[in-house]
Amino acid sequence: MGGGVRMNDANNTDDVNGANGANDTGRRDAWAIWITGLPGSGKTTIAKKVCEKLKTSVALTHLQLDRVRKVITPNPRYTDEEREIVYASLAYMAYLLVESGICVVIDATANRRKYRDLARELIPHFVEVYVECPLGVCVTREQERDAGYAPTGIYAQAGAGGTVPGVDVTYEEPLNPEIVVRSDLADADACADAIVAWVRDEM
Repeated sequence: MGGGVRMNDANNTDDVNGANGANDTGRRDAWAIWITGLPGSGKTTIAKKVCEKLKTSVALTHLQLDRVRKVITPNPRYTDEEREIVYASLAYMAYLLVESGICVVIDATANRRKYRDLARELIPHFVEVYVECPLGVCVTREQERDAGYAPTGIYAQAGAGGTVPGVDVTYEEPLNPEIVVRSDLADADACADAIVAWVRDEM
């Protein structure tokens, strides 16, 4: 792998997925990948590319928080209480999809570890991917990107009682993610390729 990608060999994937990622019937179980990182780190772009590369081999859906949030909280305030509800809902949606045999790529900052840990507790075959990127790079990208479903001007709203992860509120980096990609050192395709390779080898 290139300098922008790191796999965490400390994880014992047999404990999570079985010896070969299959259950007693030989059927491969569905899984969920949570791609986390600061706003503007490239999560959505990488998640979309992962889905494109895997969609022909597994039943797969992309849970993009910015789309889900428009339904759960159409006028978001980004309070701690609201985030608890939104991320718990997202984790449970992913759980239900996995239970139904559909693999899931979750694309969400989830600034507190407990939000992502809840998904790990619910979903037996769970992978956490940390998109690591310096804050300054994230700010520049966020200003220039096509926001799509994401809110615009996120970092411009920082300060004066704002709620921007990594600036106004803490972003808790994953302690032991299965995969780390440096989106400032590797492009989105390379980051997605690393994630796809891990999934195909380990899941």
